[in-house]
Amino acid sequence: MGAKTAGARLEERWREILSVHARTLCEIDRALHPHGLGASDFEVLDLLATAAPEEGDQCRVQNLAGRVHLSQSALSRLIARLEKDGLVTRSVCAEDRRGVWVTLTRKGRDLHTEVLPLQRAALARALGEDAGATDAPAGCVPPPR
Repeated sequence: MGAKTAGARLEERWREILSVHARTLCEIDRALHPHGLGASDFEVLDLLATAAPEEGDQCRVQNLAGRVHLSQSALSRLIARLEKDGLVTRSVCAEDRRGVWVTLTRKGRDLHTEVLPLQRAALARALGEDAGATDAPAGCVPPPR
């Protein structure tokens, strides 16, 4: 058998990246599911906690959209769910009525602090030494909702 073409090597590498991504999301979803969160929910809470470190700090939804790998409509639905659960509040930007601010509530900040070690441990498991495994973890739980 001959050497792989550059295109075949790229395709193989791409599939490895997709596999690691899927495995990692599944591991995070499984770890956070008992707390009513999925990987994308946590990502938004984590970005808000980082971008707005003080209670009451706000972040524009459009700034989150550039960092969360969701469509604008999916992100809006996710933020609406987080708001319904009391984890964030939304408000219209006074300077630009089209803009929307999101603020992490005390409940959201507390939940983020509680689950942060679980998310980091899930990352370590998924991206650790045995991250080369090709199977998804047993008991993969879909995101809640």
